[in-house]
Amino acid sequence: MSGVQYACCDERRQAAVVGHPTLNAIDYIEVGDLAAAELAPAELVEFNALPVSQRGRLLWQRRLTLRFVNPLTATHVAGLTADTIEIRGGERIRGIEVDVLATTSDSVVLRASSAGDFSRYTLALVRSATDSRPPLDFDPVSSEVEFSFKIDCNTDFDCRPEKECVAPVVEAPEIDYLARDYASFRRLILDRMALLVPRWRERNPADLGIALVELLAYVGDRLSYRQDAVATEAYLGTVRRRTSARRHALLVDYAMHDGCNARAWLHLEVSADTVIQPGDLVFFTKVPGLAPRVAPASPELKTAVDARPEWFEPVIPSFDPDVPAAPLRLFADLNRLLFHTWGDDRCCLPRGATRATLRGQHPDLQAGAVLVFEEVKGPLTGDAADADPRNRHAVRLRGVVQSGDGNVPLTDPLDGSPITEIEWHPDDALPFPLCISSRSENGDPVSDVSVAVGNIVLVDYGRSKSEPLGVVPRPLLFFAGHEGRCDRPPRKPVEPRFRPPLEEGPLTQTGTVLRQVGTPDDPGVERVRFDPDASAAAAFPHDLRDVQPAIVVESRLQAETTRWTPARDLLNADEVSPMFVVETEQDGTASLRFGDDEHGRRPKKDEAFEASYRVGNGPAGNVGADSITHAVTADGRVVSVRNPLPASGGVEPESLEQVRRRAPQAFRRQERAVTPADYEAVTVRHQAVQRAAATLRWTGSWNTVFLTVDRFDGRRLDEELEQELVRHVDRYRMAGHDLEFDEPRFVSLELELFVCVRRDYFRSQVKRQLLDVLSNRELGEGRRGLFHPDNFSFGQTIYLSPMLAAARNVPGVASANVLAFQRQGTDETRYLDDGRLPLGRLEIARLDNDPNFPEHGVLRIELSGGK
Repeated sequence: MSGVQYACCDERRQAAVVGHPTLNAIDYIEVGDLAAAELAPAELVEFNALPVSQRGRLLWQRRLTLRFVNPLTATHVAGLTADTIEIRGGERIRGIEVDVLATTSDSVVLRASSAGDFSRYTLALVRSATDSRPPLDFDPVSSEVEFSFKIDCNTDFDCRPEKECVAPVVEAPEIDYLARDYASFRRLILDRMALLVPRWRERNPADLGIALVELLAYVGDRLSYRQDAVATEAYLGTVRRRTSARRHALLVDYAMHDGCNARAWLHLEVSADTVIQPGDLVFFTKVPGLAPRVAPASPELKTAVDARPEWFEPVIPSFDPDVPAAPLRLFADLNRLLFHTWGDDRCCLPRGATRATLRGQHPDLQAGAVLVFEEVKGPLTGDAADADPRNRHAVRLRGVVQSGDGNVPLTDPLDGSPITEIEWHPDDALPFPLCISSRSENGDPVSDVSVAVGNIVLVDYGRSKSEPLGVVPRPLLFFAGHEGRCDRPPRKPVEPRFRPPLEEGPLTQTGTVLRQVGTPDDPGVERVRFDPDASAAAAFPHDLRDVQPAIVVESRLQAETTRWTPARDLLNADEVSPMFVVETEQDGTASLRFGDDEHGRRPKKDEAFEASYRVGNGPAGNVGADSITHAVTADGRVVSVRNPLPASGGVEPESLEQVRRRAPQAFRRQERAVTPADYEAVTVRHQAVQRAAATLRWTGSWNTVFLTVDRFDGRRLDEELEQELVRHVDRYRMAGHDLEFDEPRFVSLELELFVCVRRDYFRSQVKRQLLDVLSNRELGEGRRGLFHPDNFSFGQTIYLSPMLAAARNVPGVASANVLAFQRQGTDETRYLDDGRLPLGRLEIARLDNDPNFPEHGVLRIELSGGK
């Protein structure tokens, strides 16, 4: 015997014997077929006597070639005989003998007396037929080799058997696996101890043994809770952590949102012109007993912090901290601006107005500035306490004209008083009539009922904070055993989990928009917090898909500084992208999750991190008007602070119940546009579009999708909205399709009514009410005229019956008949006979009855009777 045999994965013994001066070893053995000339004489006679088809059985698998690692010496050759080579093993065929046929420099050719069966055999070198010890000049470990005679037979497995150290089966103790809490674990351990140590009956809590039992029961309780928690977080229907719900929803491409902070327009009144950096201003809601201006690092500021008010800061457009924020320029002349009514009395700015005239010259008023129109007096009393706080509206100026030809200041030619013409963004058109001057109940004139205030600053909810996040620890090294498996690779060092938490919460989530940059020849877009060139209404985004966390993370490793970017997920990040994900829990605490060098870069060991973020989120920032009344600044020229309009936009983080309901449905929502119906559906998702109609056409070189857009209130499709719609639809567009946007084809109507008025009604009053009911205007109190643009859309058939019903419901109308009902410019009675007027797929009915634009539809009413 060659001694104890081990099951080893790396067999290096033979390699060590190579080149040894005295020792030799078996390298491997080859199994082949004999030639007829190599048969023994008796076998050769039998071979010739057999039919040709049966002779092969005497030749198959009987030639054995034994290879050695070193050349054979004369001593080796002399010792390799039939008595020193034996074959052991076999199940059906045993006792196989060998004869030496030939010897080469490194091998010996053997003839086996028979071909073996399919079991494993061992060829061993021994000293003699009676001495089974290995020869002296052969390595005892490598003096035998296992082989199979059937090596050339077809098999689906590796011919070399797997070496595996099987652990012995240990009988497991009887354990109650229903034990899941502290009490049941303690009882289980004590029962087991009673079986193993029957004489130990101590139950005093002060005993060391009892203390260890209770400690193990506590650990078991914690592990059991952990196992239950993991199983609970494995399904969207049972999760209790927002992080788990977010990851489950991401599997169906649903982005769970963490809410959004609120924004407000803030008016700063100053005693003199000043320039303040946005970072030097912080605002908070009213705290009794504090002055409007609070100096930094003052006792009053500490009092404010202890009162726990809501904090607001100026909104900086860019996310890049390296881009300097524009300073806030405040002017005393813009504290209050008065409207010029050109000498008229009882005036108002009508609903939808986009132009006005201000009294006086205001050289500091520039295009792009934001003004807030507000009612400061009661129109009927002239008292400030009677002013309606609902009549306030913010606008962004698009044009300011203060001089005419020859750079001469604008004046009222009647009295020579200086004036300033202003125009604001169409999206900021007045949503209500704004009273400028009136007469009180006593008949006294009331001027300056409403004014405009400047020095408007956009602020949002939250307060900035900086803190170190710590240093990435070094990898953890494990030197664990292989547990009896030779094919198991050694464990690699385990990278540490660096998921630093933020000290305070909730983390601010701020809305963003896409701003167009570049030139017309080379356009581009960038993501900013708000677009200073857009309307004032656009500063309050409502799309929660564009909300991002207000946090900046930087790391330092030796002399290298890296800035990390927050992302919604890391699935599209490569291995070098410095990105991270903010994961927020139910209690508002947040932690940062970095990449793993496959999806996002992994933080390196000894890399120091620091975060600058903002705290404050959700509807807590939706404070009412005139609630923000304090400013923290060292500039003494700031007199007062207030928000004329209530803060809005604060949204609660999405709850687990909402995610469970919405995520499965979001999987069914189509996020691509292929057919015309798809393009219509994705276009209507834009907040400025009421309805859309798509047409797919082959233009000679490629397919083009023509999208006809119906806007709210019948507004025109301007170039700015068209570019925004192109960016909106492009994310869904099918490759190979071009996009073109156009306006609807409006069909002007001609309607003529004959109305009989009751005897006790005035014809003029009835006609006025008929014109209102059949108008295209807003009538107040949520009512609209029948021909309001939002009441009609593409291809909608116009029926005559609603018109007759609306006319007959007017007080004082005895009867109403239709004399004409047709497309304007035609003379067809079939529409009147049918009682309906069908329209084409891209056509929309219109009847404005505007004498300035008679081509937009005409309404004629003939009255009889009445007074």
